[in-house]
Amino acid sequence: MVYNHLKILESEAIYVMREVAAQFERPYLLFSGGKDSIILAHLARKAFYPGSIPFTLLHVDTGHNFPETLAFRDQLMEKLGARLVVRYVQDSIDQGRAVEEVGPFASRNGLQTVTLLDALAEFKVDAAIGGARRDEEKARAKERFFSHRDEFGQWDPKNQRPELWNLYNGRKLPKENFRVFPISNWTELDVWQYLQMEQIELPSLYFSHERDVIDRDGVLLAASEVVYAVGEEKVERRVVRFRTIGDMTCTGAVESNAGDLNDIVAEVASARVTERGARADDKRSEAAMEDRKKQGYF
Repeated sequence: MVYNHLKILESEAIYVMREVAAQFERPYLLFSGGKDSIILAHLARKAFYPGSIPFTLLHVDTGHNFPETLAFRDQLMEKLGARLVVRYVQDSIDQGRAVEEVGPFASRNGLQTVTLLDALAEFKVDAAIGGARRDEEKARAKERFFSHRDEFGQWDPKNQRPELWNLYNGRKLPKENFRVFPISNWTELDVWQYLQMEQIELPSLYFSHERDVIDRDGVLLAASEVVYAVGEEKVERRVVRFRTIGDMTCTGAVESNAGDLNDIVAEVASARVTERGARADDKRSEAAMEDRKKQGYF
């Protein structure tokens, strides 16, 4: 099946990546092991083929990642021949740079910001490419393709530059940087259709499987050493899959029998809840995502 609009979106994303390579000295590609960052790696390979990917890939490991994600990450890096650097939230905690939450509902998701900003400073990154899309969440809908960050890595949604006629302004002062979002205009359905069209491999978490989960305020969290039943909560065996992948403490599953890309495309096409509707971190406040982005979150 041919999707002409996907070729247009692909061309736009590749154009943005080439602009990054042309305008910045130390661009890095943020890699989480999720479907969007996997697509970014695929697009980067296409954009500069037959040459190698000109971006170092950076993964911020919370220590609470799904084992399947980490295994897939390492396999993909070997396949791509790409350079990957990993920085750990645990190191930020050990160094006193971040304070770990305590209690049964604790999460390290928000602590990623400290580790990320330290890594960007360590490598003197002037452009960090990310897989955020405008359809995911209302705060991300405010982002430009080239999203300016001040010297503290913070985002001011009222101080972004216009992007007319596909002209992207990468000028900055010392210590400032940009977050760049090549697939901003893609929807979740576009992502899955592109994965289907390109036959891109994904972590097994995205496909239907049996797993022990805990229903916590309507979010199905995977039972693990860091997510355990509290009070009247129960561990139940269900057939689920994940629409988005992040820290285990806040990434919810959905009940689903979608076992391949064709099934997922059909499921997403009929879905009425955004993929981030299963993210517990977005439910902490009405402006949870925007608050984190202003602090430097990606």
